[in-house]
Amino acid sequence: MLAVHFDKPGGPENLYLKEVAKPSPGEGEVLLKRQGQYVPPPGASNIWGLKASGHIGDPAIVLLPSGGQYVTVPEGLLMPIPAGLTMPQAAAIPEAWLTASQLLHLLGNVQAGDSVLIHAGASGVGTAAIQLTRMAGAVPLVTAGSQHRLQMAETLGAAAGFNYKEEDFSEATLKFSKGAGVNLILDCIGGSYWEKNVNCLALDGRWILYGLTGGADISGPLFSKILFKRGSLITSLLRSRDKKYKQMLVKAFTEQILPHFSTGNPQSLLPVLDRVYPITEIQEAHAYMETNKNVGKIVLELPQ
Repeated sequence: MLAVHFDKPGGPENLYLKEVAKPSPGEGEVLLKRQGQYVPPPGASNIWGLKASGHIGDPAIVLLPSGGQYVTVPEGLLMPIPAGLTMPQAAAIPEAWLTASQLLHLLGNVQAGDSVLIHAGASGVGTAAIQLTRMAGAVPLVTAGSQHRLQMAETLGAAAGFNYKEEDFSEATLKFSKGAGVNLILDCIGGSYWEKNVNCLALDGRWILYGLTGGADISGPLFSKILFKRGSLITSLLRSRDKKYKQMLVKAFTEQILPHFSTGNPQSLLPVLDRVYPITEIQEAHAYMETNKNVGKIVLELPQ
């Protein structure tokens, strides 16, 4: 089967396609042929790929730790593809939407009427979180680095968007909320945002940290500031969760959220695709991803 490999660290030019052995399913697993395609956790394959759509006879989508053109999948991590979605659209669902659902519901306990600040609002997780926040009856606010991204976020349902390159998102959030702050923050940035996050967090608010793209180090009185707000700082990673947790998450998502992707519903949820590349153009796809210009997901498509 085909898989993306690299032999040494470096830029996209080090990525290439390689023929490797097709995996064999174990007990309770099925073999999925992928259609759409980070370092894997201990015990997982060292082949890149976290989420996929494909075929096991019927079309399906799946959350993965890793994998190539074919992947072995625990049955409990499979989900049916919603009617009307293309394979690339379906491949954009599993990791981003399961992450957003976990952050909002299992960890953030989002409630109708809550205000939710979503960093990286035009990312895969961000575009999912905007729509799920609206579906929960809460109010999504976003940060992004360009007007184009903010416009897309508002098209998806964001009540307001703040360009972090041009304004202090913390002060803008407080102004929007009339000084109250937000009840929930979904934060994939980390260190560089900590003070602004605490500043615009409402009393008894929840700050969910699930990434560190802005660094891991802080300098300043984080604990005293968040204690003063009676705030909760909750951290989470999805990829390193055990199979039982992932199966529980997939089951809840399949029952409660997946039906809302139906294309016949004007209020339906929408996986946002920026570009689809054939897997033979893996270097071009990765180079484009590094420009940080995409809105939503970049998907790799495998040959039939």
